Amino acid sequence: MALICFRLFKIQTGPPLLTLRRFRAVHARPLLRGQPHTSQGNTRLSASFRSFEKWTRVQSTSLVSSGNVTVNVRLSAITEPAKQFHTSAALRALPAPLIWLVLRPLQKVAAIIIGRSIRKWWRALPPNKKQLFREWARQRRWHLVGAGTGLLFFISLFFFTHLEESPVTGRSRLLVFSRDAFMELAQHASDECMEEYVDAFIPVSDPRHQVVEQVVQRLVQRNHDIEGINSLSWNVHVVDRPSVNAFVLPNGNIFVFTGMLEAVADIHQLAIVLGHEMSHALIGHAAEQASMSHVVDLLSLILLTVIWAICPRDSLAVLGHWIQSKLVQFMFDRPFSRKLEAEADQVGLKLAAKACADVRAGPVFWQQMELAEQLIGEPTIPEWLSTHPSHHNRITHLNRLVPEALEIRAKCDCPALPAIDPRVAFSKTVQLLLENTKKQESEERKEREIAKDASSSRSRLGGVLATSVLSQALLSKRDLTESGLTLKGVQPTVSLQTSNGNDQVHF
Repeated sequence: MALICFRLFKIQTGPPLLTLRRFRAVHARPLLRGQPHTSQGNTRLSASFRSFEKWTRVQSTSLVSSGNVTVNVRLSAITEPAKQFHTSAALRALPAPLIWLVLRPLQKVAAIIIGRSIRKWWRALPPNKKQLFREWARQRRWHLVGAGTGLLFFISLFFFTHLEESPVTGRSRLLVFSRDAFMELAQHASDECMEEYVDAFIPVSDPRHQVVEQVVQRLVQRNHDIEGINSLSWNVHVVDRPSVNAFVLPNGNIFVFTGMLEAVADIHQLAIVLGHEMSHALIGHAAEQASMSHVVDLLSLILLTVIWAICPRDSLAVLGHWIQSKLVQFMFDRPFSRKLEAEADQVGLKLAAKACADVRAGPVFWQQMELAEQLIGEPTIPEWLSTHPSHHNRITHLNRLVPEALEIRAKCDCPALPAIDPRVAFSKTVQLLLENTKKQESEERKEREIAKDASSSRSRLGGVLATSVLSQALLSKRDLTESGLTLKGVQPTVSLQTSNGNDQVHF
């Protein structure tokens, strides 16, 4: 006699006959021949049937036999779809960039605690144990050097194994986070922006929104050969805010402020600005910047731990921590950000050139921005303090890129450009504006001088009259006596005639 072993299985939908055949062929297999029939086997078989009955919905009864053993089995409705069968949703881990953003401040706190603990531990050691520790470190200095070398080796290995090539420029770059993980973080940022500006979006039927939408579509259609541009969903959102700003998130959501639409002079400048912002998302600058920041933070944690370990007081450690953070900011973060901005200028100008925009308008836009800041009196920030290049350096960089962009534009069957270069026209316009401003200032200065001279002449006339009266009054008897010109019986008099010509004042 043989036993029949049933294994629990997941109900599958399908044709009834095929499902039943699969069940009999796969899940009802006889045991090896010659295996004795025992009560223990019957117990296991009964337990399997009970589990099978609890797991399925019983609707019919069938008879399955094997050899001399007959077993009554109540088969479930395996010939029908399981309508009420549910599985728990798969747990999704948080995106790695999001975890890094949460743990970033905690890493610094941990480094401070570890460094401070090392300092307290060292202070608590008696002098003899400090000497023993120094001798131990001196004897094992080569082991420590080897450990440090191994650490540098693994860091270098990590660095070289995470290098990727930029899809547009071909530049090698460090990417710690995967594209999919960073896209999840970008979706969170996009949701936050949508919530922040939900009340400021202008309708799709607005002409300003339609213009931006058409420019974006033009840029995408004319650059379809670039890797990754068709994989992103470019969604336009125009925000009714006066800020001169525009940005594109890594997932392709474009946010343009109405202040930017008022700042651009024509459609060509708008195409260059949007091409610049779309280049950030196309190249993946956000992921690259986050990766570089992550590596710099990890290396800074070692330095931060050393600062808090060797500084004798917490106040000095706080000062060292502040200096270290500023050095990292001005030596790594901001120069790297300016480098990415310059690369986006280069790629964005090529995108605009292939879209048949007048790329000569790019430097003009930044000249306009520079002039506007000067007119409103906004203070100029040195470039090394900023995350973006200065307007002057940006204009110079774009002027160097314009000839190459014009060659690209000529190869794309674009219409001919106007004979007048917008850069020359803008320079002449600014020159005329400055000349008119100087003329107005000179005229106003002359008017102020004339008014000042008139007021000073009136005051000078009154002073002259008063001075003459006073000088005449000083010609008293004493002066005349001293000069020998005094006449007997004659007294000198001084009179001031008033407005009516009658009253006189006598001395």
